[in-house]
Parts: sequence; structure tokens; C-alpha cells
Amino acid sequence: MQPTSSKPFSYETFPISGVVAYFSMEIAINPAMPTYSGGLGVLAGDTLRSMADLGVPLVAFSLIHRKGYFQQHLDASGVQSEDIQPWNPSDFCVEEKARVTVSVEGRTVTVRCWRYDLVGRYGHVVPIYLLDTDLEGNSGWDRGLTDHLYGGDTNYRLQQEIVLGMGGVRMVHALGYRVNVYHMNEGHAALLTLGLLERQLGGGPLGAATETDIEQVRKKCVFTTHTPVPAGHDRFYTELAIRILGSDRTSRLETLGCFRDGMLNMTLLALRFSRYANGVAMQHAKISREMFPEFPIDSITNGVHAPTWVSDTFQQMLDAHISSWRRDTLYLRSAIDLPEQDILAAHATNKEALLAEVARRTHQALNPKVLTLGFARRAATYKRATLLFTDPKRLLEIATKAGGLQILYAGKAHPQDEPGKALIQQVVAEAAKLSNDMLRIVYLENYDWDLGALMTAGVDVWVNTPRRPYEASGTSGMKAALNGVPSLSILDGWWIEGCVEGFTGWAIEDGASDAEEADSLYKKLETAVVPLYLDAPEKWAGLMRTTVAFNGSYFSTNRMARQYTRNAYYPVKLIERVTSWKKPPRAEGA
Repeated sequence: MQPTSSKPFSYETFPISGVVAYFSMEIAINPAMPTYSGGLGVLAGDTLRSMADLGVPLVAFSLIHRKGYFQQHLDASGVQSEDIQPWNPSDFCVEEKARVTVSVEGRTVTVRCWRYDLVGRYGHVVPIYLLDTDLEGNSGWDRGLTDHLYGGDTNYRLQQEIVLGMGGVRMVHALGYRVNVYHMNEGHAALLTLGLLERQLGGGPLGAATETDIEQVRKKCVFTTHTPVPAGHDRFYTELAIRILGSDRTSRLETLGCFRDGMLNMTLLALRFSRYANGVAMQHAKISREMFPEFPIDSITNGVHAPTWVSDTFQQMLDAHISSWRRDTLYLRSAIDLPEQDILAAHATNKEALLAEVARRTHQALNPKVLTLGFARRAATYKRATLLFTDPKRLLEIATKAGGLQILYAGKAHPQDEPGKALIQQVVAEAAKLSNDMLRIVYLENYDWDLGALMTAGVDVWVNTPRRPYEASGTSGMKAALNGVPSLSILDGWWIEGCVEGFTGWAIEDGASDAEEADSLYKKLETAVVPLYLDAPEKWAGLMRTTVAFNGSYFSTNRMARQYTRNAYYPVKLIERVTSWKKPPRAEGA
């Protein structure tokens, strides 16, 4: 337990009236609450945990997702099926009395919210409000609008985004908050800008909005985009927008330049109404500026919440040597001096825990002494889960020279992503075909918070093979780094910033084809990874130390939250604070 006298960065000494309102379609709040699907939601949850730790005055809004994302099941051939994940909000949250309404397809829909108090390390609370339409008086369809995360079609999605954005803005005021900054975490929340504009007009017609009215909304809004390819941005056909939003709103959004290629583009909407926008890595910001050249887009590279993702065993080791690492993750730079035997022993415990879970789930006993690679993320085709199988003969040769090789896979495909589902089946088929005494390949079903924590702490090397430039950031490798696990990855997303060859892991070199990049992957395994792991345990321990010191210390939401507060939320306030400070007069004769 840290001493209570050790105060974190806090706005208690930096008076600001009002709060930041953070909007995200998904937030990983608690492992038992299925309110997230993957990276975006986990990032949102980690962000809020760090905001709570740092004492930032912030409240958050999302949807309740009563039936969750989905529980994944895989048959022997890797065919994915999905079950709902029903949960009871009253087991975790408190229902608020406030009620608001939104107009959806001409219908009046009533919205309530549930509050979850996220308590930071020093007792600061970030309330998370989960919006819910399951109320008497709403139609059966409308009661289900907040049931499924990313469920249904574009019709369902746009209606959900009305509840999140416009309903969220109204709930902010119904709860009595005075908000200085509205932070849209991805374009799903972009309609909050329309809600703010309508509030600015006092219920008057949108056509009467002046540039001054629009500027008043813009002053309050900041936006984070997470998608580096056009197809990943939420877009809705004009006809659908007119039917669900109404012709007046749709027409006004069109005249404000929020349409592209005949579709309402939620990223464009958010950018048009934001005074600050950022991508989630340096490379991603560059790609985003190329996609939207008319807007200045900054970069704030993602991070992860260290106390959440550092394993218990590693936490005990860090507590013994680096007492302040939870308060400020930059102190993890001191991991460079961790005793080699301590870090090897801590990792061995993590690996045993992971392999015990593998055995429990699959009845397969893996060897804790054998080099183990981890590949776990959303099953999307651009992530190229099968790149490792490009040359099966060569992979088997590497496994034999290593005295054995184990590869653990995990990841869900969206229920409507048939190519992603097919990718899982390909991995499972290759596993069945290639697995032998020297090479073991296992696909673990239902990748979630708990399994993610076990895998990022327990494998020996974290592998990532996206097709450039489709990886906006990626955070699983950051979790691995906090536990001393180096990455072997394509230079995309965060890894461009995090790769120090031979010190934090290894880069898979860019190639003109998948085959060329697979060749680089094999070469790195053959010439760097396997020899170091087999023949030089002390040097491997040194690699683990530098991984924590270089990447674990920097790629954290502790650092990221400070960047948001200083660059996105309150840059003017900070400038005023610095420029208004004056040195005390010097004493006479001093």
C-alpha cells in the first residue's frame, strides 16, 4: 500500500469549474460485466482507471449492453458460434432517477442510466453512466436498443448512436453536471455534437444555426479516432439517415459537410465539431491526416493501465524493488536493474499459470520449458493470423532446432464477419495438420479480459502480424511488455515507436508480399529469438528487463491521461497557469 501522503497529479490544486464528459460505445469496466468487445473498450476502461488514479474531474457515458457482446464457442473444426452474455446491472451499478427522451425514427424513446463508481488509487471517483432503454412505455424494439454491443445492422447501429450521443448529452444535464469538455472516443459518439447544437439553439430549427453557434459547440468537443482505413469509419446511407434522424437533421448535417461519397460519415461529423482531434499512435495520426487533410489531427499514443495488467507475481517483484511504479509508471525505467533471477522466476510462475489454464480448457499439457509464442486479438483478416504458416516445413524446422515450439492463439470474429470466422477455421486446421511432438499449436476460445491477462503475462514472445497500415495502435503488446514479454511484430501502430531491436523485441521487416514478410518472421525466429532463448538465459532476462524499462514505463494510460489533460482537455488553462506565475521578489542583498 502506497503512503497516503504521496499525492498524485490532481486538479484539486488547479481549480477548474466543470468536468470532462467521456463518451465511448464500449468500456471494459469489470471482468464480470460484458460491456466491451476488445481493444477499443479495454483502452476506454484503462483510460478511465488512470483518470481516476490521477484525480482528473471526469464522468463517462456508454450503453448498458444488457446481453453483452457474445460468448464464443468453437467446435473441433474451429467453426465459431455465439451465445448472448446476459447480466444484471443491479449487481454492479446503481440506477439513477433521471430520465431523458430521444427521437428515433420519429418515435419518442425514454432513456435511463445506471451508475458505476470507478474508484482510483487515491479514492477519486470517476462515475460511469450506462444508458438503458429497457423501460416500460418503450416499444419492444426500442427496449432492446441497448441490448447488444455492435449487434444488428446499420439500422440498429445508428439508432444506438442516437441513444449514446444525443441521449448522453441530455443525460449529462439531467444529472446536473456542468461540462467543460466532451470527449468522443471514436465516431460512435459523434451525434453528441448534434445534441449540443440543438441545445445551443434552445430548441430552435437547426437551419437557424450560425457559425457562432457551431463554434460554441466546437469549443467544447475533442475527438479521438481509432481507425486507419476508410472502411472502418461508421457511415450511413442518406436514406437511412433521413428515416432515423429525420430530414431536417440530415439536411443540416449535409450542409455542414458531414457527408462523403453520399453517406453520413461519423468521423467527419466529429472532426467538423471538434477543436482538437488525435490519432492513437504517431503513424496512425499521419494516416488520418492523409484521409482527412482538411483537419489538423494530433497524436497521443495509446497505453494500458499498469496495475490492471501487471500480473500478481510481477507486482510483488516490482513492489520489492520499485515502490512508486503504481503512482507513476515512468519509475519502471528502474526495471533495468531488476535482479535477473527474480524476473525469470516471476515469468516462470506466470507461464505455469497460463499453461495450467490451457490444460483446463483443452486437456492439452504443454511444456513450461519450451519457447511459447502468443497471438491473441480480434480475428480480422488484415491481422494475418496464418502468416506463421506460410512455409510449414520451415516452421517445423525452426521448432525442431528450438527443441520444441508452442504457439497459443485466441480471438473472436464479429458474428457478421464471415472472412474472420474462416480465418479461425484456417488456424485450427493448420494446428491439426502441423502439431506434433516438436510443434504444438492451440486455439483458445472466448478471448476476454481474464484470458488476455494470462496470455500477455505468460507467453515468452508476443507476435503481431498486421498488414500495414491497418493497425491503428494495438495495446496487447503493451500489456505483454509490462510483464517483461518482448514482441516480434510488424512495424505498424505502436510498435514503430516501441521497437528497439534486440532490447524490446524484434521487428518483422516490411516486404512486398506476405511471403517476404513471413521470411523475415522466420529469420528473426531462427537467428535471434531461438538462440537467445535456448543458450543465454541471462541475456534473455536482460531483454525482459529492458522491455519493461523502455516500453512498460512509457506505453501506459498514466502517461496517456496526462497527455490528454494537457493537450486536449485544458491546454489554455495550463498556459494561463504557467504564464501568470511570477517569481517571488529577491530579498535585498541576495
